[in-house]
Parts: sequence; C-alpha cells; structure tokens
Amino acid sequence: MTEDLLWPRYCGPDDLAPIEAVPLQARGLPGSTYDLLVRAAGRWPDRTALTVLPEAARWREPTRLTFAYLLERVHRYANLLHRLGVGRGDAVALMAPNCAELIPATLAAQLAGIAAPLNGSLAPAHLAELLRRSGARVLVSAGPELAPDVWAKLPELAEGLDAVLVLPPTAAAGDPEPLPQIDGVLIAHLADLARAEDASAFTGEPPRPGDLAAFFHTGGTTGTPKLAAHTHRGEVANAWMIAANSLLDSDAVVFAALPLFHVNALVVTLLAPLFKGQQVVWAGPLGYREPALYGEFWSIVEHYGIAAMSAVPTVYQVLAQCPVGTADISSLRYAMVGASPLPEAVRAAFEARTGVTLVEGYGLTEATCASARSFPDAPRPGAVGQRMPYQRVKVVHPDSGVELPAGQTGLLAIAGPTVFAGYVTGRDSRGRPVLDGLGKLVDGWLDTGDLARLDADGFVQLAGRAKDLIIRGGHNIDPAVIEDALLAHPHVTGAGAVGRPDPHAGEVPVAYVTLAPDADVTEDELRRWAAERVPERAAAPKSVTVLAALPVTDVGKPYKPALRADATRLAVAEALAGHGRDVEVDAAVEDGSVLVSVTPGAGDREAISAVLDQYALRWTWSQATPGPVES
Repeated sequence: MTEDLLWPRYCGPDDLAPIEAVPLQARGLPGSTYDLLVRAAGRWPDRTALTVLPEAARWREPTRLTFAYLLERVHRYANLLHRLGVGRGDAVALMAPNCAELIPATLAAQLAGIAAPLNGSLAPAHLAELLRRSGARVLVSAGPELAPDVWAKLPELAEGLDAVLVLPPTAAAGDPEPLPQIDGVLIAHLADLARAEDASAFTGEPPRPGDLAAFFHTGGTTGTPKLAAHTHRGEVANAWMIAANSLLDSDAVVFAALPLFHVNALVVTLLAPLFKGQQVVWAGPLGYREPALYGEFWSIVEHYGIAAMSAVPTVYQVLAQCPVGTADISSLRYAMVGASPLPEAVRAAFEARTGVTLVEGYGLTEATCASARSFPDAPRPGAVGQRMPYQRVKVVHPDSGVELPAGQTGLLAIAGPTVFAGYVTGRDSRGRPVLDGLGKLVDGWLDTGDLARLDADGFVQLAGRAKDLIIRGGHNIDPAVIEDALLAHPHVTGAGAVGRPDPHAGEVPVAYVTLAPDADVTEDELRRWAAERVPERAAAPKSVTVLAALPVTDVGKPYKPALRADATRLAVAEALAGHGRDVEVDAAVEDGSVLVSVTPGAGDREAISAVLDQYALRWTWSQATPGPVES
C-alpha cells in the first residue's frame, strides 16, 4: 500500500472519475475499525487524538488522550467485555452523553462485539424495545453524576441485563455516588473493572471486514424503533471517503459536538480523523445543546485551531448571531452541514459573519453516514452535493422502479460499499442477529425514501421526502408516535402528523385529526394529550388541527403532502402577518415538494423576501395582480 493510492486528489467534482479509475479494493483500506485504530496508534503514538471538554465553561481544562493511550484504553475495555461474555455477534448497548470514556468504550464495543448506541432521552419503553431487539446483555451507561435523567431510567431497563458499566463525567472530581444493587446484575464503574485488564492487545477474536460493527436506531414510518446494522467494511469505507478530502491535512483539528448515538459523530468525527491522525476536540456532554457553548465557541476555535466542524442548520443559525469579536478564526475552513434543509438566510448570515463557506452534504443511517458532499470552491446552488467515490446513485420512478434520466424527479436509490446490511429483526437459533432489508434493499440498491433529481455530474438535488419523517433540528421524529398518541384519545378517529417549517428548527411537528360525531374536545386539549404521551419532548406537536376529513389519494391512502402544504401555508402566513396589507399566501404540492406562492399586495417585497429566506422552502411570487389599495 502506498500513500499515493490511499490519498488521491479530492478537491472538486472533476476528481471523482480519476479516483474511481483505481478500484477501491486496491487502495489498501484497513479491514475493520479496530485495524484503523491500530494503524493510527502505530503511526502517531504520541500525537493527541482526543481533546474532551468537561463543559463549555471549562473549555480550557480538557482531558487529552494520545493515539497510543486511546488504543490501550480500548484494549482494556474490550478485554473486560470479552471476559463478561461478549462475543463477535453480541451487542453492547451504550447509553450516555459524550464524555471521555464513552469514545473508547464505543470502539471497544465494536472490537469485542457490536456497538449499539442509544439515545438516552427516549422513553423507557422505546429503550427497552431497542435493548431487546439488539440482544444486548451488557449496558454501558451514564452514571448519576454524568446524566441523572438517563440514570433514572435504569431500573426500568435492568431486566435481561447481565452488567451495567457506569461512566463518570469528563474530568470528574471527588468520589462518585455509591452505585445501587440490582439482583443478578453486575453494576460497577467501567474504568474500575477494566483497570486490571491487558492494555497491550485484545485477547478475543478481532473483527473481520464483513463482521457487524454497530446497530444504530433510526426513525421509520411504523412507530417501532428500527436497528440498522453496519459492517466494519462499510464504516471504514465511508470514513475513508470523508477523510480523502484533500482540503484537510493531518494537522487539521476537527470539532465534534453531535452525540455518539448519531452516525455523523461516529463516522465523521471519530473514525475519519483516525485515517490521517487528526486531533478531535469534543464538546461537553450536551454538545451543541449547551447554551453556554455558543458564547465561548469562537474562543474555542481560536484556542484549539479548529479547522473543520459538522453540524445541523440550527447550530449555524445560532452561530451566525454570535459576534466573533477579537477571536482569530482563520483556522476554520471547512464547515459541513446536513441532516435537514439549509435555509438560504442561514447560509448568508453565517458566511457573512465568518467568511467560511457552508458545505452541504447528504446521507442516511442506512448508507452508513455520508453519500454526497459539496465543495467550497465549486458551489452548485440547489444541490446537497455530488455522490461520493465508489457509491452509485440513481433516480427511479416511484411506481415502476424504472431508472429516470438526469433532471427528472423520482425516488433516490444508493448502492455501493456503504449500504447497510439490513435491519435487525431478531435472533436465530444460535443467537446471531437476523437481518432483513424490510423492502428497503432491492438487488443491492437502497431505497432512500427521498425524492430527488440528478444532474450529469452526479450532484443530488432533493425535491422532498417520500417518507414522512419530521426532521427537527436534525433530529428524526417518527410521525407515527404522534399519531398513535392522538389515536389513543377516545374521540379521535384519524390522525396525521407532519413537519411545519420553522426558521430555527427547520421543522417542528404539527398534527391534524378527525373526530367522532358530537365529540367534545378542543384542539388545545388534544395537543396537551399528545404531549403527555409521546416518547420524547421533541415529538410533542406544536398544534393540533381538527379537519372534517384527512386527505387521501385516489386509492384511499393517506396523502400527507397536502397536510404539509397546509402546515407550510399557515406557518408562512403567520410569519408574514404585519408585513403589509393584502399579503396572501398559498401552498401546493408540486413535483413531490411544497411550493409556496405569495401575493405581496401592498407589502414590501424586500421585507417579505427576507422573512421567507429564513425558511428552507421553495417559494415564488404569485402571478396574480393585486387590486387597488385604498389609502
């Protein structure tokens, strides 16, 4: 293997063809995430790999781990897991906010078995279902000092567990609280139990490229949590596609603040930096959700020389309002954005504030993480990026599955080395995970559920979602959980939940319902009913609207685009209230996505445009001619 083969030029869209002229298997990628870590520790043993901040206010007091020490910690943790009975096909659940010990614990879980990260803010019933489906009998959990809200759920999750390995806050001071006892369950601090384990090597069977590396839960449209299975080969390949970016060298420092139960945090800010020995600065346990982080952010960028970051549009919206002051942020040259549509006003405000171009991308858990990327020096307005090397993309007719030519809109499909192995549906007689594509995989092609069109250069332009996920600040919300909560009300006969455009969160959930005859219940009562019953606070609908009938297609299937159009119309009309007389707003479904039409009346067009640019939506001026305005 030569470095020339491992690192081709990858700066712009014209580099894709030369890269793919060399087969991927000829590039000599590591076979597993463990091999990737071993390679990094061998090449840069004394270089800082991780700089973990305890919290925003203490950003000058980090915990640092070199690549060599990170490998030693992973060995100790993996050997402990192996001693506790974790084998190659066994999952280890991890439920904690980011901290210094969670990072090596995640890598150790992939070394000894299969990592199954969990979002600790989910309701206990959902967490219990994810644990059951993963088959995990060992849980790595935040302790009471790190996340008391997560720790409080432990009693409801202990059934079926053999061990709970507890994590403290980063740079914890003082003695930890005594841990409770649960019959039949080992409960102890991870670091204490692992201290006596061998740090020089893994005593079990190391993973192979085709072995399962992780189970990530992902939103769906059935109301039931799904676990998408990643292989080591897929994670390493996707991490290399990201690391191959020629704009970031080995000296580039990466900032990480997304939770490790999200694929972006694992692939983009943990695995990819291992390829070039890049230092990663990890924010505190709340990550981008910590308000204090924004007041300190530009000082952190200057102090640590941050070169690259990855976040959702809402983060950049807040940062665009934070004065840079005297901080020197010239090191920051690559700011990636994804997970939800980017409003043009957010882009313009952030770039004006920082001089840094926002670079859009596209991906999904079922394709490991990233499938398309943009280039700061080659903007392509309207596109979320060009397909990444060795991944194939096509657009097919939603009904016939026939591939469509460039420029036509249809369902986006992806194939290649990063496509997931399937969803975990159970265990076979030998206890191994049973995987099923559940209709999302056909002949190696992944149906993304997204409507899109392609140009001749492989750039993807999204045109809406065929699937109905609501994406609030980059967080996936399954509309079924809202609908199920409302349908549990004795007077509700039908329910449909959709996303309403929001200038801060991208989307917020709203719901529409039908009621039984003579029902005596208000819309606000229904909103409170749903808020008390959804599995997480983010899914609580902002409004509930009663309709005589929910829209359906010609064959009687629910037609949510019409609900999205109505929710969009109401949101825009509310935002434009007070911006002039006779301003009218309409919204319709066009080519699978919602198009807003505005009749300005006597309103100020420039002011109206400024309001509309805060939203990630398609809009146009109406061709209607406003009537005379009385003075």
